[in-house]
Amino acid sequence: MLIMVRKINKRVHVNSLCSFYKKNRRGQLKVQQMIFMLLAVSLFFILVGLIFLSVRLRSIKETATNLNEKNAMLLVSKLANSPEFSCGHVFGGSRINCIDFDKVMILKDKKQYANSGFWGVAKIEIRKIYPNDRGNISCQKDNYPGCGLITIMDKKVNAMPPSSNFIALCRKESNEKMIYDKCELAILMISSEDKRT
Repeated sequence: MLIMVRKINKRVHVNSLCSFYKKNRRGQLKVQQMIFMLLAVSLFFILVGLIFLSVRLRSIKETATNLNEKNAMLLVSKLANSPEFSCGHVFGGSRINCIDFDKVMILKDKKQYANSGFWGVAKIEIRKIYPNDRGNISCQKDNYPGCGLITIMDKKVNAMPPSSNFIALCRKESNEKMIYDKCELAILMISSEDKRT
């Protein structure tokens, strides 16, 4: 009888240990499931946050590009009357939207000044419209004034379509009898940097 009681005690003890281990395993499985669930939820929120940040950054880049384009449009109207470009009183009085061809040619050669970021744009170009007998010949010292395209500044970057304004491109000319003012119709084009890419 004593032996039987010991066997029953051993079985009870073994059964209680087995049930303890089974409960412990279930608890471990639940803890592992909870950890995996927390990781999945955390990764989900991280991905949602990254998507939100990328959309927001793209929006900020577009806003910056739009502001640069608006600044270029304002600058194109102001640039023709700036001291660096304007005719001033050299041609017999104050003229609006008049650019001195001689000043522009000198400024074109000063690359450190033109590319310093002073104007905050990517490209400044002047193209003669009338008379356009020289076509798209780029202006250099050796072919001045018989040229049709003056590139003052050109940062080799992605640029927006140019903003433009009509101007009078004036210079002093002379013949055997006198010195006179010669003005031609031109267009001033300014492009801002495209920051969306």
